[in-house]
Amino acid sequence: MAIVLNHTIVPAKDKKAAARFFADTFGLSYDASDDHSHFAPVRVNDALTLLFDTEDVFKSHHYAFQVGDAEFDAILARVKRAGPMRGQ
Repeated sequence: MAIVLNHTIVPAKDKKAAARFFADTFGLSYDASDDHSHFAPVRVNDALTLLFDTEDVFKSHHYAFQVGDAEFDAILARVKRAGPMRGQ
């Protein structure tokens, strides 16, 4: 069996706001009614879910997603429309 990343926890100042922002930016859906225990989940694809969790203090994280040119252009347009992030 191949090793597949199933989920990871993403720390944020406000888990629901961060999950909503990420989902909107990447053209995914975030369903607040689908919260697991205390996480705000965003399904990225069939194999990966990001579980956003509220933390007061955390180190910066880097996540890299490979997308095609059309997806990249759409994501970049949504980032530009959203403007600067504050407190995510």
